[in-house]
Amino acid sequence: MNKGIALTGIKPTGTPHIGNYFGAIKPAIELTKEYDARYFIADYHALNSIKDPQKINDLAYEVAATWLACGLDPDKALVYRQSQVPQTFDLSTILLAFTSKGLMNRAHAYKAMVQSNKELNRDPDDGVNMGLFTYPVLMAADILLFDSDVVPVGKDQAQHLEMTIDIAQSINHIYKKDVLKIPKPLIRKSTQTIIGMDGRKMSKSYNNTIPLFLPPKKLRKLIMKIVTNSQTIEEVKDPDKCNVFALYKLFATDEQQEALRKMYLAGGMGWGHAKNELFEVMNELIFPMREKYNKLMENKDYIAKVLDEGSEKAREIASKKIEYVKNILGF
Repeated sequence: MNKGIALTGIKPTGTPHIGNYFGAIKPAIELTKEYDARYFIADYHALNSIKDPQKINDLAYEVAATWLACGLDPDKALVYRQSQVPQTFDLSTILLAFTSKGLMNRAHAYKAMVQSNKELNRDPDDGVNMGLFTYPVLMAADILLFDSDVVPVGKDQAQHLEMTIDIAQSINHIYKKDVLKIPKPLIRKSTQTIIGMDGRKMSKSYNNTIPLFLPPKKLRKLIMKIVTNSQTIEEVKDPDKCNVFALYKLFATDEQQEALRKMYLAGGMGWGHAKNELFEVMNELIFPMREKYNKLMENKDYIAKVLDEGSEKAREIASKKIEYVKNILGF
């Protein structure tokens, strides 16, 4: 029985944090158990905002090293670079001919930039390049080229997948056959919002993240800065209203959670103790991943080998699909 195909795109955005790991990386890697999973580094998408060649390349290696360190096995999944699969751009060009400008006008990222420009009394399209404007079409090509059955999406990407479906259905309707497979969104209900240092959602935009691979001393120092209330050591504390305990639950066993919960409710425990408990369980989980990440970054030849071999396999798959699509379109 053939497994369905799950596709995950990873945009090179810099240092990963705890929220990225639990919210995206860990659940995405678990897809290899149920699906024929494919993961690509979306370096062409990054080009919309990053123009430094060295930075884009460095970020691509960091992303690959992060996912490999977190458990992604290239022998069990296809891992490749978007820029090394030229068929993606063949299909993207084709899709543009079936995509209305009105649909692109409604894309969240574009609308947000237009709104920001208006508020600053600038030209509505100031700073908007065509890569950003047509971002949903390139994303559609990424997905449709590999006959993806499911695509893990969060709230920020859900609209783009809806656009992918609209475009694919339009083409299938025009040619009266299933030219492109219609993907479905994969929304994991278990994926939760990860609390940041200040109690808000962990996000780089809030500057409240805990980087995933911080060295132990820096990690401990950062954890000690997590925002707590002004309760004294003697006072009983509510673990369910505590930023420290919210993070602790991500790393600790049920037994560890119950033990710390009792200490909260008994009184006589200071915030420093709770934060130290968090550091211990966090560092225990992160330590082997941190070690592997550092070794990978010291040996980029291995990363390059994984990406080159994966990209070659991806091109083989993509070439068959683009040939099929072109034949139907009359090319």
